[in-house]
Amino acid sequence: MAPCTVSPFRRRLPGVALALTLAATLTGTAGAPAEAAAAPPAAPAPSRVTAAAPGSVRLAELAEQAVAPGVVVRVDDGRGRPVEIARQARWTVPDGELTASDRVRMGSNSKTMVATLVLQLVAEHRLALGDPVEEWLPGLVPHGRSLTLRMLLQHTSGLFNYLDDPGVLRSFTGQDSHRWTPVELLTAGVRHSPLFAPGERFSYSNTNYVALGLVLERATGKHLGDLIQQRIARPLGLSRTYLDDGRRQERLAHGYEPDAAHLGPLLPPGIPAGTAFVGPARGDWVDTTHVNTSTLWAAGGVVSTAFDWARFDAALMSGKLLPSAQLEQMRTTVPEDPKAPEGNGYGLGLRKVVFPCGTVWGHDGQAAGYSSETYTDASGRRTLSVLTTSVFGLAAPASAAAHQALVNDAVCAMLGKPGAAAPPSND
Repeated sequence: MAPCTVSPFRRRLPGVALALTLAATLTGTAGAPAEAAAAPPAAPAPSRVTAAAPGSVRLAELAEQAVAPGVVVRVDDGRGRPVEIARQARWTVPDGELTASDRVRMGSNSKTMVATLVLQLVAEHRLALGDPVEEWLPGLVPHGRSLTLRMLLQHTSGLFNYLDDPGVLRSFTGQDSHRWTPVELLTAGVRHSPLFAPGERFSYSNTNYVALGLVLERATGKHLGDLIQQRIARPLGLSRTYLDDGRRQERLAHGYEPDAAHLGPLLPPGIPAGTAFVGPARGDWVDTTHVNTSTLWAAGGVVSTAFDWARFDAALMSGKLLPSAQLEQMRTTVPEDPKAPEGNGYGLGLRKVVFPCGTVWGHDGQAAGYSSETYTDASGRRTLSVLTTSVFGLAAPASAAAHQALVNDAVCAMLGKPGAAAPPSND
């Protein structure tokens, strides 16, 4: 996400989707871990570039250098055919060819869809941003009368992040097969003391969005997955997008994490000893495609593609999904780092991210085996997705730097500007 600060399981350096700690997978921030015994990269299979446009060759080269099992890049600068690039390590090919149209787990990008649903109900006067949480979830959240829906949306509630709970973490990595219900996830978060008084400051917590998913279901009487289909996916023609709540199974691009021996040196202090991902072995890696996903739900459970998400971002920012008043609320941000008030900001399920080439809007996210960043300009005319088939495959400094270079350059291409590391023009 200059570096931005968030909490476990989601964020990293500004403008770069690098999950640098396990506790940063669906939420937070962290500093880069020391260079460790990261799983050694294999030679990449040839990149597949589906459009030749200015900068596409450079993006393809950067994708080759981004040391991860696989990466999909889609850039639409609003002026012609989008550039689509798919690259994968040769050792992943037996699991299937990676293409730009493959489904992946979108992780915390899901929060933007959940926030959109909440704001649609606000526009319909079925919810209000100032509603106390207790009104919709009586008895489920301690001090719920002091917490509002706006605080949940903007991560200013102070609620503990349930993914930092050791029991949930074991399920997230696949070490425990327990299938968590949304209420159980909420309970896992609120049984820990709050981090601060409601509304005091920003602190990223997946617990906020599990609570919002439950509010949506109680306000409408419908499953969250059905709401996403009825109000967003079907109207926009997002045929490859759905909430993985166990009711639908589709083929996904395979996701991978380093095996226990290579993961251990990358984990930050405080992570329980023995933490490792579980799944079929792939040399020094583990296939996490079908790891226990019950820990994600409203905080990170949406499955989608680069094309579908670009269509969603474009529709959202151009006003097709929300009235102007609610879109303005969504884009009203609080600083993610109070020491950098002009830097990255968080709105209502939407991030403002400052890159070398300019400011963009969107989100990022991680799930076991998947890391993603999706951005758009303020109009929704230009869009970008960088989808990677690993989280900790990006954690070692060399991999993190290569990935950051790719994302920075892709943002520049989206905005129609020279690459971030390109030499100055002589014109």
